[in-house]
Amino acid sequence: MKYEILYGEAFPIVKINLQKGDRIKAESDAMVSMSPTIDLEGKLEGGLLKGLGRMLAGEKFFFQTLTANRGPGEVLLASSVPGGTVDVELDGSYGLCVQKDGFLAASDSISVDTQMQNLTRGLFSGEGFFILKIGGRGTVFLNSYGAIHPINLEAGEEVVIDNSHLVAWPDYMQYNIEKASSGWISSVTSGESLVCRFRGPGTVLIQTRNPRDFGQWVRQFMPPSK
Repeated sequence: MKYEILYGEAFPIVKINLQKGDRIKAESDAMVSMSPTIDLEGKLEGGLLKGLGRMLAGEKFFFQTLTANRGPGEVLLASSVPGGTVDVELDGSYGLCVQKDGFLAASDSISVDTQMQNLTRGLFSGEGFFILKIGGRGTVFLNSYGAIHPINLEAGEEVVIDNSHLVAWPDYMQYNIEKASSGWISSVTSGESLVCRFRGPGTVLIQTRNPRDFGQWVRQFMPPSK
């Protein structure tokens, strides 16, 4: 599968060239255009329970699959939110944990499931009780609100991240949810409240903007409801 991510970090689009018989999966409504040799189909991958799990993790119930049935062709895919798109190559030795709305598309060989977080993380991580668990061998395309920035950690090295800025991290990395400051009052008044402390080795992908803060900023300009 040959591909290219076009137009930088603001409004990117993924151009994928498929050979006859190739297939990719993408989030529902991701297709922008496709060659007439390609067939588009909505698919409930993994059955009803996995579809419901993806909805609980903030994704769509159905995937769309695009298959080059009648010869080679080109597909253009884009996210529904303004922000970055990055490609991640998985070799099967580990999986990715991905925040809600973070999955855009992947090779057909990639599995997209859900993973339930424990009670504390589900309540306080900002991502809910379910996150996406992506595994297998192939290419994964992730999207974000704002640009995507990698934080590379050596063994034993730590970083503290605002939980609303998380995009993805390897499933072998350890992390804890904790207060942003030493006390609850200071944590709340600082505007940060809860954060995630990650320990290396590994790479954490973060987004440069906070969608929750943007929503609050927009609401101040909305007329009051009657």
